[in-house]
Amino acid sequence: MIVWGDICGDLPIRDSRFSPTRDSQISPSPVARPIADLESSNLPGNFGFDPLGLGANDERLKYFAEAERVHARWAMLGVAGILAGELTHPDVFWYTAPTKIDLPFNLAGLAAFQLFTMHWVESKRGWDLKNPGSQDQDPVFSGNKLRAHDVGYPGTVFDPMNMDSPQMRLKEIKNGRLAMLAFAGMVMAAQVTGLNPLAALGQHVADPLNTSIFGKAVVIPGQSFAPPCAIPDTVTVQGVTLPAGCFLKGLWP
Repeated sequence: MIVWGDICGDLPIRDSRFSPTRDSQISPSPVARPIADLESSNLPGNFGFDPLGLGANDERLKYFAEAERVHARWAMLGVAGILAGELTHPDVFWYTAPTKIDLPFNLAGLAAFQLFTMHWVESKRGWDLKNPGSQDQDPVFSGNKLRAHDVGYPGTVFDPMNMDSPQMRLKEIKNGRLAMLAFAGMVMAAQVTGLNPLAALGQHVADPLNTSIFGKAVVIPGQSFAPPCAIPDTVTVQGVTLPAGCFLKGLWP
């Protein structure tokens, strides 16, 4: 999910160290005036862009802001991992790499463990969003507790270098939005070319006129030309056949 610009609304600031304001961010373009519901928003990345009006509902706005933060952080990790994997193992196609791993345990057991642990973590994050501060106490070690913090920025052990600041929050959300776009682009490029992102980039640089999005697919009134899907329809892992293939089947011949 990519959530743009000013869907980040007001969340209570309980950390007395600072209160980020719009003055600490890059000023919105004079062409794009902030939407009325968002003019008072002081969260990072508020540039007055909300064409769907998602900032009109304060309660849902809190959810959208948290969803954007989480997806942005996952995207940054994912993009960095894909690029690092290609740099260290250029012969391994990142899109199907997990199917090549020789797991020391059963795939179904791994899926069950992940389902349980992720559900537990996500449920606690959801409760903290609904009732800020309610999950700060360690449920196992009673001596551990997070200090008061803004929702989505727990700090303490999660910020060992004490880098939290309005400027760093703005940089995080801007880089996170870029990473979400980058990941979507890597997925589509992998489906079209069957190549890792740096290999696909090298192919484009070598022949920019003939190797581009326009060289791969063309749509004209009443007719379209699209490349075949480079991803197999299914993959087999530990004897289990899983569906794979490309998204949006209607776009593929």
